[in-house]
Amino acid sequence: MSRTKTCQIAPLSLRSPKVNTNKTLLALSVPGMLLSPFAMAQEDEPIVLDTMQIEERTVDTNPYAQAGAPYKAQVSGDSRHVKELADTPQTISVLTQTQIQESGRTDLKDILAAQPGITLGTGENGNAFGDRYIIRGHEARSDVFVDGLRDPGMTTRESFATEQVEITKGPSSTFAGRGSTGGAVNSITKQASTEYDFSKLEAGLGTDDFRRIALDSNKRINDDLAVRANILHSYKEIPDRGPADQERNGLALSVDYKATDKLKLTADYYYLKAEDTPDLGTYIVAGGGKPVADLPVYTQDGQDFLESEINTFTLRAQYEIDSNTRVENLMRYGTTDNGYVTTGARGTNRDATDLDAPGAETIGLSTHQGWQEVDYFADQLNVYLTRELGGLKHNFVVSAEYSALDVDNGVYNVTNTGDTNCITAGRRGASAGFCIIDASGNYIDNINSVMGRSIEKGAQDSDYSIDTVSVSLMDTIDINDFWSVFAGVRADSFDYDNVVTSGGVDTAYDYSDTLWNGHVGVVYNINEDANVYLTYSTSSNINGGESDLGGNCGYGGICGDPQQVTDSKPEDTENFELGTKWNVYNDKLLLTAAIFQITKDDVMESIGEDDYASIGTLNTGKNRVKGAEFSVVGNITEDLSTQFGVTFMDAEVLESFDTDSVGRTLSNFADNSAFWQLRYQASDAFSFGGTMTYSSEMYAGQPDSGAGFNTEINDYSYKVPSYTSFDVFATYAFSEQLNLRLNVANVTDKDYYLAAYRSGAFTYIGAARNAKLTLTYEF
Repeated sequence: MSRTKTCQIAPLSLRSPKVNTNKTLLALSVPGMLLSPFAMAQEDEPIVLDTMQIEERTVDTNPYAQAGAPYKAQVSGDSRHVKELADTPQTISVLTQTQIQESGRTDLKDILAAQPGITLGTGENGNAFGDRYIIRGHEARSDVFVDGLRDPGMTTRESFATEQVEITKGPSSTFAGRGSTGGAVNSITKQASTEYDFSKLEAGLGTDDFRRIALDSNKRINDDLAVRANILHSYKEIPDRGPADQERNGLALSVDYKATDKLKLTADYYYLKAEDTPDLGTYIVAGGGKPVADLPVYTQDGQDFLESEINTFTLRAQYEIDSNTRVENLMRYGTTDNGYVTTGARGTNRDATDLDAPGAETIGLSTHQGWQEVDYFADQLNVYLTRELGGLKHNFVVSAEYSALDVDNGVYNVTNTGDTNCITAGRRGASAGFCIIDASGNYIDNINSVMGRSIEKGAQDSDYSIDTVSVSLMDTIDINDFWSVFAGVRADSFDYDNVVTSGGVDTAYDYSDTLWNGHVGVVYNINEDANVYLTYSTSSNINGGESDLGGNCGYGGICGDPQQVTDSKPEDTENFELGTKWNVYNDKLLLTAAIFQITKDDVMESIGEDDYASIGTLNTGKNRVKGAEFSVVGNITEDLSTQFGVTFMDAEVLESFDTDSVGRTLSNFADNSAFWQLRYQASDAFSFGGTMTYSSEMYAGQPDSGAGFNTEINDYSYKVPSYTSFDVFATYAFSEQLNLRLNVANVTDKDYYLAAYRSGAFTYIGAARNAKLTLTYEF
């Protein structure tokens, strides 16, 4: 598409107070010198220039955003996408910094959970190492990237240092490598820049003991050097679920240095300490029942914890050989320490041997725990080449990447020091336990301290490592004014090692393979504002690809005979997408529509007694997700901005070792979902808006498997009900430097649920109504 050229001028609060007059005159004179010969040679012909518009940038300093449209991104923060988003033949949803801040969401999990086509997962046995996302029906917890490099830490992720979040829908292994079956998430971080000089302080207070202080400061040292710092402290109780709470402390530093006219260096450091007292929510009554409402908070105060500590160092180098050749290298080293001890609750019955109330219904508590230490290194080299070949313009991206990931998983030794108060029946027979309902059917008084715990870090049970060398070639070809083609191919060659310890016995898994994937997209420009595209893409994943599960293969870990693991095939996925994009209202509003079909074959299923694999994983499954997605993002008018998205999907298990699963939908999969955020600028000082989030009902079960089914009722066993929630916000600017924002979440105080474990336990509860005020001061 053709594009209207714009000249962006930073608002006064972001401009440097000093202007280099000589450089300004030189900059103004260069176009004149370039145009002068042309003008003399064409004296008799009129010169028609593109319209130039001078616009104020919003207070959002995001360099990828569309000027004057606070919710719309113009380009991806991943420079391997050489076209603007409106011309890229794939569904890519981008959430800008302004949209995220006004929504009131801060953790990446909360941001993504609201987006159409994305749901949350719970993990095996209450696994709580980090956030778990499901995109278009497929697990994506390992498909999270930061600035184009995979972030393997399995951590809690915060947005205080985020410029924008990009969600790629559908397989994109050319960019992402192994995995990315349903899509991938790429967080673009805030970078230092010599283009502006500002400091922004945010201070927030709210209900549920909420407090948040954040500083974003960019300082231009000189024309070639700038530094930027983002600092965070936040704390809150989970609304109506105290003593469950969350605390975040973070630091992000960035240095940008223009070493020469051709060489630019950027160095980053990121730190986050996340400390939660977790709440695993409620449970669903077996046999098609509903989630239990008003379940008291059973978190064990002072004993339950969920902690993540992240340290990453990143170095970027960009060298421009000439106007048509550029080299970029991105290198990162990072460590992550995760650990959790959490309490689960589930409806059960007292055993017949219970002395106080034999056979009575009750609620029993359980302990879930684990630790993980992650150490990784990655280096990505990209060469950008613009060439004329065969009379056609080619934009080549040649990439080479090396990554080394080492993960130690282990357990905590947890000893309960409280007195047991019931005997319950279980899979392993009757046992003494902790019940929060007494013999009379009333909740006990000491729910939050009944178990008592002594906790020590225990032994390692999995030593996981995977080294990967990847090469890829991508080309975007402009055939003429109407047609363009994108094509890419990638090879990922990996060496996998995992020593799993169980019962004092070590089992070593060791194998290697090379995965080939690619995609091709064709774009036809209907006119300068609209196009139609068709895309085909593939992806692959390996047996044992998830690093957090050790020998539990039911959720992507590894198990079974080592030779059988070696002989297994990768899971293969192919995707077709037909879509259209309309970039209208002077490029400030993007309308998109797409239909798609993702088919995943050779799905690894755990084969064994009671769904706990004793044989291992076999390539016996196949499933398909098809649907449509629509979005409207940007400015509807000069004063009205929106981000709207809706998906309609259908999932079906096509083949399975468990033949009864064929025809069922996938687990934790919502057929329909929608998100709508509106913002109205009522005056120069006052704006207001709100968000709506909708999800249809889902059913609990394992990833890539048919949802749990109860043959007695001929229906799914554990349903997560549909919901619609509403948030509102309003902002008042006292001056150019000072403004106040009010956010009220879940204004109707609706009970709703986000995901459930396959047994119906660990059913995550959506946040109750809460409010917060945020004061922002620029200086």
